Amino acid sequence: MKEQRNLWIAIAVSVVILVGFQFLFPHKPDPQVREAQVREQLDTNSTAPKPSSSTQTPSAPGGKTAAPVANRDDALASSPRIEINTPRVQGSIRLVGGLIDDIQLQGYRETEDPNSPLIHVLNPAGSDDAYFGEFGWVAADGAGDIALPGNDTRWQADSDTLTPEKPVTLSWDNGQGLTFTRTISIDENYMFSVKQSVKNDSGKEVSLYPYGLISRRGLPHTSGYYILHEGPVGVIDGSLKEISYKDLMEDDGAVSKKSTGGWVGITDKYWLVALAPANDESLTARFSHHTVNNTDKFQADYLGAARTIASGASATSESHMFAGAKEYNLLDAYADKYDIKLLDRAIDFGWFWFLTIPFFQILQWINHVIGNFGLSILAFTVLVKAVMFPLANKSYKSMSGMKKLQPQMTKIREQFADDRQRQQQEIMGLYKREKINPASGCLPIVVQIPVFFALYKVLFVNIEMRHAPFFGWIQDLSAPDPTTLFNLFGLISWTPPHMLMIGVWPLIMGITMFLQQKLNPAPADPTQAKIMMFLPLIFTFMLAKFPAGLVIYWAWNNTLSILQQRYIMYRMGV
Repeated sequence: MKEQRNLWIAIAVSVVILVGFQFLFPHKPDPQVREAQVREQLDTNSTAPKPSSSTQTPSAPGGKTAAPVANRDDALASSPRIEINTPRVQGSIRLVGGLIDDIQLQGYRETEDPNSPLIHVLNPAGSDDAYFGEFGWVAADGAGDIALPGNDTRWQADSDTLTPEKPVTLSWDNGQGLTFTRTISIDENYMFSVKQSVKNDSGKEVSLYPYGLISRRGLPHTSGYYILHEGPVGVIDGSLKEISYKDLMEDDGAVSKKSTGGWVGITDKYWLVALAPANDESLTARFSHHTVNNTDKFQADYLGAARTIASGASATSESHMFAGAKEYNLLDAYADKYDIKLLDRAIDFGWFWFLTIPFFQILQWINHVIGNFGLSILAFTVLVKAVMFPLANKSYKSMSGMKKLQPQMTKIREQFADDRQRQQQEIMGLYKREKINPASGCLPIVVQIPVFFALYKVLFVNIEMRHAPFFGWIQDLSAPDPTTLFNLFGLISWTPPHMLMIGVWPLIMGITMFLQQKLNPAPADPTQAKIMMFLPLIFTFMLAKFPAGLVIYWAWNNTLSILQQRYIMYRMGV
């Protein structure tokens, strides 16, 4: 009974992994299908809602008024702009509203084709895929007569180009004694620094709240993987918060919480837009959703503490805005430089981040030495196998011992076929005489599961694998193997259905899984044996939809396991 129980446990673990992966890793949509990534601009005529009593504080702007929608070129041409020109970022800042709404990344393209369009992280306000950042001031209760800069404000600029060496200062006079200035700078990568100032010459005291927001029009297209968070994200009151688009869409939802410092943003798999006020700023962070003319609008914003400005005095507010690729080393450096807590966790390293992050750093170092990310995966797998060698050896020795006893166990089952209790007693006695512990083959596998998932996560979220070539037909390790058995790997001019896209590497993985299974002791029950026999086939179909880098890792890991297990069997005389 103990032997069968262990076998059923092994089968159950396999089924859980199989079914879990099927749900956790659905296939990516066909890249030929147009992505439904549309984003919402902040309403051009919206104003901050006024509180009903002096005990309340206002919210960052964001209304439900519909705004006109235009194509990208028309939206860019609708307002004078300041050019952004850095080694890694090209784009512009809209002078009407002072919005940072046009960012494209120099080092990243939509496909692996070097002539494909550059990635646009932000898109101009007024376009059908608007996605932008905005900064400003909100009036305190009872100050509704104060004219504040809004989305229709035409700012004056002291320069027509923003570079890492030359910041740009915007200014606007409200005609009531308040002069607003906004100095925007950018480093050589993806970080903007924004310093807002208000000079009060109105003859009376004024109270204003600084705010920053990110607005995105439409429900963004996501990768569809449940283990990967894409959507509103931030660190509020020292804790990482991840909120799904679906949760915010329920009843025009909003999530709001007070914090000291922190950051808020919206993340895609590889790209991030985030706002980080000063780390000692008392603020209210909020994620919200509205529906405007059947189009979704998502917003991440913060509202800072009130600045009470006496006549003749000034007030300032400083914050940072990241808009670019989620490169771990860069995010980690920004977190240290600007004291932005857990900014690197915008990369979804998962529950096993304490393993995932070191794994990533080692893999990145290997890639720096080798220069091919695919070969780096193979080398790293060898390193992991070496570290796990003692545990794996114990498991394989137990399995080899079990396999060596198969003839004797079969004889016992036949001899005591009508006496199950005696049969189990004899088998346990056999284990004791031969000093074999069936459970010892399962425990090392259980211990290795967190390591496996952590490594899997590294390969899945790592932007360095995006559009990274391997050899031959694999030109993008982050995409599925483009070949398929059902058109003879391209010899027949026919595109099979998606479920039949079984490429070369998934087949190699399936074969290695089958060979590894053959080295293990076969289940005594014929039904169990048939179930186990079909697992390599099922995994082959399932993993065919996975990124090629992950499939190559799995196939190589299986191959190393086969060599290790076969060597142990040879030494044990099996």
